[in-house]
Amino acid sequence: MTDTTAARILADLPERFNAAQDLIAPNLAARADKTAIIDVRGSMTYGELAGRIDRMAGAWAGLGVTRGDRVLLCLLDTRDFPTVFLGAIKAGVIPVPLNTLMTADDFAWALDNSGAKAVFVTGELANKWRVVEGVHFISSEGGPGEDLEDLLRNATPRAEPADTSRDETAFWLYTSGSTGRPKGAMHRHGSLRLTANLYGIGTAGYREDDVILSVAKQFFAYGLGNALTFPFAAGATVVLHRDRATPQAITDLIAAHGVTILGGVPTFYAGWLASDLPALPSLRLGLSAGEALPAHLGEAFRNKFGADIIDGLGSTEMLHIFISQQPGTVRYGCTGKPVKGYSVRVVDDAGQEAASGEVGDLLVCGPTSAYEYWQNPDKSAETFQGDWTVTGDKYSRDAKGWLTYAGRGDDMLKVGGIYVSPIEVEEALSSHPDVLEAAVVGAPDGDDLIKPHAFVVLRDGVAGDEGALKAHVKTLLAPYKYPRWITFLHQLPKTATGKIQRFQLRS
Repeated sequence: MTDTTAARILADLPERFNAAQDLIAPNLAARADKTAIIDVRGSMTYGELAGRIDRMAGAWAGLGVTRGDRVLLCLLDTRDFPTVFLGAIKAGVIPVPLNTLMTADDFAWALDNSGAKAVFVTGELANKWRVVEGVHFISSEGGPGEDLEDLLRNATPRAEPADTSRDETAFWLYTSGSTGRPKGAMHRHGSLRLTANLYGIGTAGYREDDVILSVAKQFFAYGLGNALTFPFAAGATVVLHRDRATPQAITDLIAAHGVTILGGVPTFYAGWLASDLPALPSLRLGLSAGEALPAHLGEAFRNKFGADIIDGLGSTEMLHIFISQQPGTVRYGCTGKPVKGYSVRVVDDAGQEAASGEVGDLLVCGPTSAYEYWQNPDKSAETFQGDWTVTGDKYSRDAKGWLTYAGRGDDMLKVGGIYVSPIEVEEALSSHPDVLEAAVVGAPDGDDLIKPHAFVVLRDGVAGDEGALKAHVKTLLAPYKYPRWITFLHQLPKTATGKIQRFQLRS
């Protein structure tokens, strides 16, 4: 697919387009009395949600926030997130969701970097904020500053959306910032609908009768699609879980509400599938992203629930998943094929198309790409190269077009002059019955040559046997790929999205 094709897909949307109005107005007309959200406070219909969003859209004038201004969202997963997020977009204000697990220093940096005029915070997170003069501080569920419910109650509803265009900036998402400061990826109004059409409805198959639960929170690109964009685009119901996603909590929510689609990450699925799970007959599909899904987890999910779990690759820059498996035609052990509407290239070090089966750098072209990073021209030029977005991922593609993840560009190992994917070694280790999780990085041996070093989390009650694990890997992989060292840990360092922070293990 060329950039011209991507532009044509975008042009399928009306030129005058408001993303919030697009997601909510059809539901208000067709299913106002249907439950849109279930959260810790109970259920809320589409009609009630629409009224709440309209009040938020009308509240900005009283705060001195005008079209194009930024506002920060540090909100746990309740009805407050879609209220503020969509209420801002409806009014042409730019919401910037933040990772609620960041430090006080991170929040102060984001406030300064974004130039935001207001901050919305779930009360229990307020102690991480150093409020500065001139910034409105609005709390939900208690906390300092103005109360969100009071703000909504006193606002005059705004029924008509701002006259925005499909190409206008609608919101930002900061990258995870696992190394260095985050980058503010700027997304257009048209992109929410396009991710819904191309992946949420077109690939995963969200339906009006679905009940969705996402382990990934709404402030992540992955969780935003899973638990806001896609359910509202399909007229479905979403269950929002504000707290940590423990296996028991997620199991209880699925059973209580008849959840049909569960969105998670492989790290969550590993712990969840290792727990004592009931049948959960309502579950018809699992979604996975954030890191490569090991084949044994996909097979365990299918064996337990008789349903597919579809792996996918997305990014903050592309807003959601652009390579995916398809329900009913899943091939575990690889990521899948490009989602309709996207095109990918796998290129070698010279920038030429890599041969079949050869590991190379992954580039993607599609209509939902962010167009730049806020006030970061060098990184923007490095990532957004003409028609193509540089993902930083290493992939291989076989003769039939299946794409297999081989790690991040800086995670790949070259052992004896041959690329070794840490993912492949991790999956071999994880297939041993004693292993819960594994991560592999490169480490120098006595000759200063790089060899695989494994960090392993064992299942409860198991004593680590380094020799047995090395022997197990040798039965599955070429001999040069086995880990020369194995370190046993109680847990692996991870980002809030559940991605393993290999840079910490390397250091």
